[in-house]
Amino acid sequence: MVQSRVGVIAPRLHDLGDGVVVRRLLPFRLRRHVGPFVFFDHFGPIEFAPGRGLDVRPHPHIGLATVTYLFEGAIRHRDSLGSDVVIRPGDVNWMTAGRGIVHSERSPAPQRTAGHRLHGVQTWVALPRDGVEVEPQFQHHAATSLPQREAAGVLLRVIAGSAFGMTSPVRVHAPTLHVEVRLAAGSRLVVPPEHAERAVHLMSGALQVDGAPLAPGHMLVVDGTAPIDLVAGSDCHLLLCGGAPLDGERVMWWNFVALDRDRIEQAKADWRAQRLGQVGGETDFIALPEA
Repeated sequence: MVQSRVGVIAPRLHDLGDGVVVRRLLPFRLRRHVGPFVFFDHFGPIEFAPGRGLDVRPHPHIGLATVTYLFEGAIRHRDSLGSDVVIRPGDVNWMTAGRGIVHSERSPAPQRTAGHRLHGVQTWVALPRDGVEVEPQFQHHAATSLPQREAAGVLLRVIAGSAFGMTSPVRVHAPTLHVEVRLAAGSRLVVPPEHAERAVHLMSGALQVDGAPLAPGHMLVVDGTAPIDLVAGSDCHLLLCGGAPLDGERVMWWNFVALDRDRIEQAKADWRAQRLGQVGGETDFIALPEA
């Protein structure tokens, strides 16, 4: 069996303003995507004082699905389809942008008033070439609907796609691996090669991957047909992501993912003219970057 350790990706810090700093793993100059995942941000834990919170104003997307998953805190999602949902730890928000959608992400009023911690990940999944212009859709799945298994110090929760004999209720567009893993100190997990492309993102703890240490905050990308051997030297919290290889390269610019640059230019023009939709009750929005 052949195993290829494509390499370790170190997080790059991006300041989104208002005290929100994210650690970005994808895209990376030597690895633009893992399976369908073209974007991977890990944020928090962020401490918001009373009266402060997350305020991501309305902004557009095309050609992708955004996936939001929290470990702590809450985010109110509103979009141009009329969706208005508070996501909480263990829930999944899967928003398929398709031909175009607009959404905002803000701290709900109770958390903003009291002060709160926020910790989670947001990833983007590129839509298949024959589905980039689908009608926009939004899915919310409560934590209780996700399959999970716990045994021998290993907790597995399938966020999206299929893994370890379990399948998430989230509707995906291609074979997908997206799993939250918690390992107790001294435990071991073997990740089978059921997906062609796989990555391990360690959020906390001391972890050996195929006998080599992986630093917290980093991501190891592995392509190959051999299992991945994970051994926890301490309590570990990590994510697995990947799936089938992406069906061709994508052009990414700001919040847009497309098959070619002409489509990006059209999306730019549409956002300048406010043709991609509005979030009900919100008049502010994030302007198109002109640089």
